[in-house]
Amino acid sequence: MAPSPALARPVPPELAELRHSIDNIDAAVLHLLAERFKFTRKVGELKARLDLPPADPAREAQQIARLRALAATADLDPEFAEKFLNLLITEVIRHHETARRDRV
Repeated sequence: MAPSPALARPVPPELAELRHSIDNIDAAVLHLLAERFKFTRKVGELKARLDLPPADPAREAQQIARLRALAATADLDPEFAEKFLNLLITEVIRHHETARRDRV
């Protein structure tokens, strides 16, 4: 059980500042993801119109390789980057399947 806010110790200013920076980055990441999904939804609509499958394993493999390489240059674990991209790919495919169903 978490301590009640009244009993919680004060947060050191340096920790508060670091947490504030993390909160700002989290907000930026979410806004970038929303922007990314705007484009992937357009891709899904186009695929539906062109009768293309929702998933593109070759493209996905290229993206995974590209993000793993980017992660390595950014001092980020490539395994984590791949897991993150796979989460995005799963959601994008779900959107594309919905676009395809809605088109029928």
